[in-house]
Amino acid sequence: MSLPVMYQRWSWMTFAHWRYPAPVVQRLLPDGLTVETYLDDAWVGLAMFMMEGVRPPGLPAVPWLSRFPETNVRTYVRDRQGRSGIWFLSLDAARLPAVLGGRAGFGLPYYWSRMSVGTAGPRVRYRCRRYWPGPGGARGDAEIEMGEACTEEEYDETSHFLIERYRLFTRMAGRLATARVEHPRWPLRHARLRGLDQSLLQAGGLPEPYGPPLLHASVGVPVRIGMLHR
Repeated sequence: MSLPVMYQRWSWMTFAHWRYPAPVVQRLLPDGLTVETYLDDAWVGLAMFMMEGVRPPGLPAVPWLSRFPETNVRTYVRDRQGRSGIWFLSLDAARLPAVLGGRAGFGLPYYWSRMSVGTAGPRVRYRCRRYWPGPGGARGDAEIEMGEACTEEEYDETSHFLIERYRLFTRMAGRLATARVEHPRWPLRHARLRGLDQSLLQAGGLPEPYGPPLLHASVGVPVRIGMLHR
């Protein structure tokens, strides 16, 4: 990446993933993207975290604007050039300027929501209630307990497929666009799900997920976002 357009840190991250039949996810994708499967299925993730230190190059982080909760619903795709990356079905954020900027500057489906991320010892609690644009009321509440760091042997092929993603896709002016995302490899920890109440996946056009999710957690990584290009 020659020149990032945004610096940020993703802290207290929890990924919850479910398997879906590939055709169910493919119908939600734009022309030019194909769902990427693993173990014969598509995967959809609920990524819940705290955004920190959000700033463009050359400017300091502004406390209120630069720190806020975010929750994403994402799946994994390839374009016609064979490039692998993320397609976002939704992104909920607690700061309206971030929502407006993400929609206008990156063409991403951001939503303004009432949100919080709280920690108490090893437990992390996420809360999300969608406001705008409507219809409102979609929710994403979860509580997890972070455990010990994962060993190198536990960092397996499944973890790599779901977690290590360094490109996003979006649509700008009706055309497919992409941007690089740079960060160190996620320092993963074991995690136990203590509670989950969500309707964000259904609001994105998916059936209700079946069964418990596959969970990954991390205290976070610093991130650089590159410029959009086609």
